Amino acid sequence: MLDLSSNPLIVSYVKQNNFGRLLGMDFTIMSPGIVEYKLNINQFHLATPIAAHGGVLSSLLDATVGVGALSTVCEEGKVVSTVELSITYLAPAFLNDHLVASSELVKKGHRLIFMEAKIENQNGILLAKAKAILNSYPKEKAGY
Repeated sequence: MLDLSSNPLIVSYVKQNNFGRLLGMDFTIMSPGIVEYKLNINQFHLATPIAAHGGVLSSLLDATVGVGALSTVCEEGKVVSTVELSITYLAPAFLNDHLVASSELVKKGHRLIFMEAKIENQNGILLAKAKAILNSYPKEKAGY
């Protein structure tokens, strides 16, 4: 198994990802294209007295496909940006839920990377799923 945790682009991404830190998201790269992102739903994630805002789930899915795609191109000195993200919400996330999002590489082309992801809660209930297209490009264009 290829350990990407010390790749300079991955290390820099972790350091620069203030938004992910703000939401409380944390990831593990299992292998190129396969990532697990975790998030515990806290009071500041809520849109109603008991349920998380859909934007939290959207952010978690976007981060999951993003790092999944990044893990497939970081060794080439490339980074990624989301071109398209399609989400299907299936069930709400509630206060104190422990969410796990996982990504799957569908296809990697020269520039475009096709990913899928899903979020499950601590009981294995599928909350949302996504399909995404990401663009890969040289790290210098993103300021790395």
